[in-house]
Amino acid sequence: MTETTYPEIREAVQKLCARFPGEYWRALDREMAYPTAFVTALTEAGYLSVLIPEEYGGSGLPLSAAAAVLEEIQRAGCNGGACHAQMYTMGTVLRHGSEAQKRRYLPEIASGALRLQAFGVTEPTSGTDTSALKTTARRDGDHYVVNGQKIWTSRAEHSDLMLLLARTSPVPEGGKRTEGLSVLLVDMREALGRGLTIRPIRTMMNHATTEVFFDDLRVPTGNLIGEEGRGFRYILSGMNAERILIAAECVGDAKWFIDKATAYAKDRRVFGRPIGQNQGIQFPVATAYAHMRAAELMVREALRLYEAGTNPGPEANMAKMLAADASFEAANACIQTHGGFGFAEEYDVERKFRETRLYQVAPISTNLILSYLAEHVLGLPRSY
Repeated sequence: MTETTYPEIREAVQKLCARFPGEYWRALDREMAYPTAFVTALTEAGYLSVLIPEEYGGSGLPLSAAAAVLEEIQRAGCNGGACHAQMYTMGTVLRHGSEAQKRRYLPEIASGALRLQAFGVTEPTSGTDTSALKTTARRDGDHYVVNGQKIWTSRAEHSDLMLLLARTSPVPEGGKRTEGLSVLLVDMREALGRGLTIRPIRTMMNHATTEVFFDDLRVPTGNLIGEEGRGFRYILSGMNAERILIAAECVGDAKWFIDKATAYAKDRRVFGRPIGQNQGIQFPVATAYAHMRAAELMVREALRLYEAGTNPGPEANMAKMLAADASFEAANACIQTHGGFGFAEEYDVERKFRETRLYQVAPISTNLILSYLAEHVLGLPRSY
């Protein structure tokens, strides 16, 4: 499994991740604790700011560099879910923020003085139907007054800034439900306890996700990203990048599972021979490898189109779906190869199994990707 893109970055990320072995992640998992030391190390090494232009203190590299970083984090057995959002949420600021906003926030994000990790979009009653969200931001002088609720707002407790999507005006008569939505950059350091409440949600994996409540939270109008009422378009423009990066993580997960299963199958001896000699062990792992490679190629194609300036919606969605499927298939094969030991904490397989299972559901479910492809690629009638 040779890597052709960014070999120096990949090697450096591998060395950094070696400082955070399975014991580190297992200890955090037991306590549902945030990997502060790991995120700090990534930040100090400059990996979380690879997409920020050099003039603002970043590396100014393309999306494929960010994909390489995240893939290697996952392949090393670590978990980029603690910080990956910074890479795709900042795109909204980069593309649609004012020059003043960029100069105010991006250098501090690049240096690690500020964390932009929270993304307030999903709501309990609307789920993936973003156009039906109910959180409102009413203009009052030089502030917006925000009321509502978000759910699955991961890393809210560990972020300084949140990108928030809220309704700033009602849906116009005969207009689209996506109109009237705006993006605000919320400084949570100032907001917490002054209209912002964060409630952690315990999940099957250590993902630091939360529910967030807004009660007359005042946000300066200067924190509006772009134009009022065009927020849905701004969020959409970043979703291709989000899906491609998550796909790269899933490819990394799949490689970790395949490497782990292969090594164990060579060493584990039953009935006087290594279990890897049995086709019942070989074939599921080999199939998972083939599917991982196919997904990896789709990720590369999505990256190529994205960096060429096109809008690769189909490719980004397919990359995410195929990579999530591949990582989950590899996870199953890895557990089956390990037998009972696959469920033992010390092998890290069960932890990674739980972590990679998320990507069948988030940031967009497999069913919604299939609906998108059916309607927008195959031309079938809209199903919802």
